[in-house]
Amino acid sequence: MMERDQNEQVVELLIDEVVALYHLLRAVVTRIHSDMDLTAAGRGVLRGLDRTGPQTVPQMARARPVSRQYIQAVVNQLGKRGLVELIPNPAHKRSSLVRLSARGKKLADAVAQKEEALLAELQIGLSEKELLLASSVLRKLRDCFLEILRDRTAGDDLK
Repeated sequence: MMERDQNEQVVELLIDEVVALYHLLRAVVTRIHSDMDLTAAGRGVLRGLDRTGPQTVPQMARARPVSRQYIQAVVNQLGKRGLVELIPNPAHKRSSLVRLSARGKKLADAVAQKEEALLAELQIGLSEKELLLASSVLRKLRDCFLEILRDRTAGDDLK
């Protein structure tokens, strides 16, 4: 077995922390939004639509990246609750745009308020510069993995 270099080991530690943080954040989101009957996936779709405006299911799937079927199931559940609605897409006849309904916008605003209050409570002990550096490192790591994913799945919906 080949010995891994120090950099690979450190990247693995970073990935382990990201995974642990991801699971913790899902639990926190579930807990703070439990009164809203909102899953982490539902929250993500609402937040995305609130930030970017109407999108197609394939656009939302590519941004995460997850399957279109997964996003469609989340959109269907949100639609049953009257939180999103489908509107005609001038750029594509068969792929409707998904947008927040008035009720969905109200819920997205309530979600944002709760999360802003939670963030205000954090005592993270890092400077703005350190947080921006951490964000930059994570973005670069994400870009590297996206490139690997694109290379290995050439021809499917992740391109």
